[in-house]
Amino acid sequence: MGPLGEPRSTRRTPVRHVLLVALVSALTLVGCASGAPPKGASPPAGATDTPDPPAFTVEVSPVTAADLGQSWRPGCPVGPTELRRLRLSHWGFDDRPHLGELVVHESVVPDVATVFRVLYDARFPIRRIQPVDRYGGSDDRSMADDNTSGFNCRRAVSDGPATWSAHAYGRAIDVNPVENPYLIGGRVLPPAGTTYADRTPERSGMAVPDGVLVEAFVEVGWTWGGTWRSPDYQHFSRTGE
Repeated sequence: MGPLGEPRSTRRTPVRHVLLVALVSALTLVGCASGAPPKGASPPAGATDTPDPPAFTVEVSPVTAADLGQSWRPGCPVGPTELRRLRLSHWGFDDRPHLGELVVHESVVPDVATVFRVLYDARFPIRRIQPVDRYGGSDDRSMADDNTSGFNCRRAVSDGPATWSAHAYGRAIDVNPVENPYLIGGRVLPPAGTTYADRTPERSGMAVPDGVLVEAFVEVGWTWGGTWRSPDYQHFSRTGE
């Protein structure tokens, strides 16, 4: 007798149902044996489907006076024919790759390409890289926007006699000015960098001794302004000025 006193013959499972259950069980075992995860299952620990970031790229092109806009004028120490525009990859503070444009002297193109490749591979964050002409040639506006820049035909910001800045020759680069301000005569340039005048603790985007940013420039023979009497943490130059 079956449960509740019913004859067992009245509760017999149909043969067709038995065969269907057996077939489903066999297919499940095959899937497990092949290593295929069940549909909807979580991937193994450590697995990721995030694609690799694009490789570092740099494109070099000549510039004209029209291209340089207000960052150049007749009487500057170098002419447009001596300058080059680099369209290059950089890593952003949003942890994503970006493209920027940097104008430098033709003689330092290999150095600059090497440095920014190292920074990109290390995923060192750079806010933005744009020619200073996008800011009407204003260094103050460029710094306030945390813009990394190269060539700009301007005088050096110093307490001494007026001289051309190394930027006027295209042989200097300022990186992340807000995170790396210039401290001179009691001023913080740009003012937005005041919270970074104290260099501890180390924060994202900062230039620090033995850090990847400083070491990348040192390796190609450039000088860091962060060691000066009036520290210019954003400033790197081929001339040491």
